[in-house]
Amino acid sequence: MGENLIYHGSNVVVEKPRIIINGHYKDFGYGFYCTNMERQAKRWALTKRGESIVNIYRYVADDAVNLCRFEQMTEEWLQFVVDCRRGVEHSYDIVEGPMADDQIWDYVEDFMGGNISKAAFWELVKFKYPTHQIVFCTESALKTLCYEGSEKV
Repeated sequence: MGENLIYHGSNVVVEKPRIIINGHYKDFGYGFYCTNMERQAKRWALTKRGESIVNIYRYVADDAVNLCRFEQMTEEWLQFVVDCRRGVEHSYDIVEGPMADDQIWDYVEDFMGGNISKAAFWELVKFKYPTHQIVFCTESALKTLCYEGSEKV
């Protein structure tokens, strides 16, 4: 990814990102979630109570951090998301790849529960619009971010 702008949708300005561990597991585990898609960050911000704010960061890749990148939804991505959503921890500093949005997550749950086959899962997600997320899972990963500003949506 080199050096790029990434976005975090929130209801507050986040100049100093932190890793917040809460009770619900996400696609790539606990961490600070961002995206390289400004439109997606705006959607995230609009789901929050209060103000809708998009925070902007410069991300500078660092070869010293342990990165896992999924270029697209694959069998490996699906298993990783299922594991993370079940609370299985991983050892990566940063994980990047497609997002299991609410609709895709419903399909993941159906697959996990044995209600649909893996083939049916892939057929259902085939026509979804592109998504992107990058999660910073450790303090060393957060050091790759530089706050650039924020804007109200």
